[in-house]
Amino acid sequence: MTDLHTTLSSVLADRYTSNAKRIHELAAPLTETQFWQKPFPFGNSFGHLVLHLTGNLNYYIGAQIALTGYVRDRPREFNDPNPPLKDEALQRFDDAVDMVLKTIRSQSPEDWSAKYSGAGTDAANRLAMVMQCAAHMQHHIGQMIYLGYEWDK
Repeated sequence: MTDLHTTLSSVLADRYTSNAKRIHELAAPLTETQFWQKPFPFGNSFGHLVLHLTGNLNYYIGAQIALTGYVRDRPREFNDPNPPLKDEALQRFDDAVDMVLKTIRSQSPEDWSAKYSGAGTDAANRLAMVMQCAAHMQHHIGQMIYLGYEWDK
């Protein structure tokens, strides 16, 4: 029988992996221009959402749990005047997801309940923060789906 810790780590890793795969599927048909342009006068571009998710993972899991030393510039995630190319932005995102997967796999059963502290969150422990980041990805995947529909019109 598999123990709870192994099951938890597996389920979390699978969620992050499937979220990342979905983001790539949604990004694939977009041109470089569509990736960075907003189809509306409001909201964010697909590309800036990718930068935002990359920063989110690198800060909340990387800097605060894996102790990577990452320093976040959240406003730039949404308004970088010189964003990277689509492929580079997606590679940075993949690197962040890989870091998350390694961090998940390195947690001991006790680590999940370790006290957590990070700017802009009320997560009390590591498990709560890893769950929040997965839910945050899902939220933005919904926005990405809508952006894709708009570009298909």
